Amino acid sequence: MTIRRKLLTTAALLTSVSMLPMAAPAMAQEAQASDGDSREIITVTARRREESILDVPISVTAVSGEQLEQTGAVDITAIQRLTPNATIEVARGSNSTLIAFIRGVGQQDPLWGFEPGVGLYIDDIYVARPQGAILDIFDVQSIEVLRGPQGTLYGRNTIGGAIKYVTNRLNTDDPEFQARVAYGSYNQFDTILSGSIPLSETFAIGGALARYTRDGFGENLLTGADHYNKDILAGRLSAEWTPTDNLFVRLSYDRTEDDSNAKHGHRLLPDAAGVFPVTSDVFDTRGGAGDANSVETEGWSASVEWDINEAFTFKSITAYREGSTVTPIDFDALPQPDFDVPANYADDQFSQEFQLLYSGDRLSGIVGAYYLDGNANGDFDVILSSLGLTIYQAGDQTKENISVYADFTYDVTDRLSVSAGARYTEDETVADVTREVWLGLGSGSFDASNTSIFLATQTGYQGLTRTDDAFTPRLSATYALNDTVNVYASYSQGFKAGGFDPRARQDLDPTGLSAEGFGPEFVDSYEIGLKGSVLDNRLVGSIAYFLADYSDQQITVQQGVDSDNDGVNDTFVSSVFNAGESEYNGLEIEASLFLTDEFQIDWVLGVIDAEINEILSGGVNIASNFVTQNTPELTNRFGFTYNTTVLDEHNLVVTGSASYRDGYNLFNVENSGFAAGTSAVFPAGGPALDPDSYTLFDLSAVLTSASERWSFALHGRNLSDENYRVAAYNFVTPSQLGADGAYSAFYGAPRTVTASVTFRY
Repeated sequence: MTIRRKLLTTAALLTSVSMLPMAAPAMAQEAQASDGDSREIITVTARRREESILDVPISVTAVSGEQLEQTGAVDITAIQRLTPNATIEVARGSNSTLIAFIRGVGQQDPLWGFEPGVGLYIDDIYVARPQGAILDIFDVQSIEVLRGPQGTLYGRNTIGGAIKYVTNRLNTDDPEFQARVAYGSYNQFDTILSGSIPLSETFAIGGALARYTRDGFGENLLTGADHYNKDILAGRLSAEWTPTDNLFVRLSYDRTEDDSNAKHGHRLLPDAAGVFPVTSDVFDTRGGAGDANSVETEGWSASVEWDINEAFTFKSITAYREGSTVTPIDFDALPQPDFDVPANYADDQFSQEFQLLYSGDRLSGIVGAYYLDGNANGDFDVILSSLGLTIYQAGDQTKENISVYADFTYDVTDRLSVSAGARYTEDETVADVTREVWLGLGSGSFDASNTSIFLATQTGYQGLTRTDDAFTPRLSATYALNDTVNVYASYSQGFKAGGFDPRARQDLDPTGLSAEGFGPEFVDSYEIGLKGSVLDNRLVGSIAYFLADYSDQQITVQQGVDSDNDGVNDTFVSSVFNAGESEYNGLEIEASLFLTDEFQIDWVLGVIDAEINEILSGGVNIASNFVTQNTPELTNRFGFTYNTTVLDEHNLVVTGSASYRDGYNLFNVENSGFAAGTSAVFPAGGPALDPDSYTLFDLSAVLTSASERWSFALHGRNLSDENYRVAAYNFVTPSQLGADGAYSAFYGAPRTVTASVTFRY
């Protein structure tokens, strides 16, 4: 079925139910009755103030920490199944690097020179780099996913959307303690401790400590090491002080150490010599680059909230974060050191945000200023043993962002509200890009103990500088059809600054244009929606239609290159260019139906038509050669929750779901495999790298004692044991690099069953 037929079919379905207002996202409301048949609707802070999710004229999915626990969510990627038109996955060759796309916009390449299109926030603090951003679910109050451009309400401007990870506040009245132990498939063993204690009537301290371990889903058949294992230690500390009724101060610190083994991927082709066949298990590898891997992240923050009077509130958010990664990447996933990439990454950031919030009888809003000073750097070797060469790549990019923003809502009548916002952003980028060729295995620049011979510098950019600025507005109107149904329309403009390609080739760019970097991208986003509830809150949900017009979208293409014209690719080049025009439009539905006080069904649907319409190269439109990445045309989830009382006032919650995703493209170039005779190295051809469609089935049961002190849970995820790809490497076709190239895929978790017990005090 074509995407347009899917949209028409869905539109016909909506016509038949158009009189049923839907406004609360699935899983976003409390599955607990109050006052007869009415349900409590979750509150969100999407507009920097607490509001019912039904009243916010923004597409937002919100899930409470309790609901995440009930469904057995492991880490932040679980939100993908609950959010329409979203891809939230682990990056290729990584255990903890985040790849996030919302409505077709995101960041595929996590290298230091690229900015994410989707912003991640931990307690209102923007996380500038994706390394270490696969956050495990512990001590979480809620997770909110905002779709579409963000920037007039808080923090860093993001063009595709934002993910807000909100941790629990401390109990300043009584001591609290919680301990959870979980054991499951592949020898999974998790321990999570959290608690808080008030030291006075105005001051409390608390923290959480989590230890996650698991054997690998597969094995490195060369070294015998676990592959896709887990070895993580994470912790948070916080202190909260309320010296007066109108002043609140919070200090927090978090640290995560991820020592899970390196992830080399499953090679989908035998080696060129025919010695190593394709492994029978997709979680196995033969990568010889090494198994030792380390990712460390930590951060400090201080938040101050001062209620000046009944109308004005002042907030200050100060934060510093840093991270480091030492990892071996085996592109070819074979024993020989050909296309092995030992790599180091590091980043740090300081941010300061001030906000002044106003709340009056009819007018409410926010004025803010944001500053970010962030640096990301790294270096790596590309070892090509078949050619006896090593390509050394290094870089450093500093991003300084200064922004001011404002957003106000005015209640014209008791039913009609209008909002207007704007942001001015100025980004200054300073970059160094280094690229060298060495004769031998491993460069002296990456490791001084290497005895390789330096041949040439291909790129030696130092202090490249560019400044991008933009004024981006937002407008919306909301009208209450009745006490429980709202309709809204909105327009917002998004902006992402330009930068410099960290893999730029100065020697292949005699025009010097690569020194100018790539430019900013913009989006004009339009949305109309319906939110509400009927049948005494038994049916709640939202419907939204969106249209996004992009200009100058940043697209990255990488391919092997024969630099000496001997017929063999001995290096690779990266090109970042700004697409002329692209257009995304789609439909999103999130709905929950309470059939009884105990039984609830949920539906999440995302349909999107994403097209790159124009990319000009030498005056010729080559857009037909490119596709939109990480954007399935259809995402669909059906779920249920059964909440009842059993065994003398014990509470039993059973949840289940089926989550479907269409096949999609992992890269900006489609990869449906290559035919026999296409590659001289692999004359038999090769299978597709792009994922096929798949459905994941999950089922959980949680039994809580009448006193709520004890809980016992059983979680089954991916019960049909579906093999589904989430990332890949391709350096075989259309151009090969190294003797065997890179043609490997990475997969989501197989079937797992986990049992846990939780004690609360």
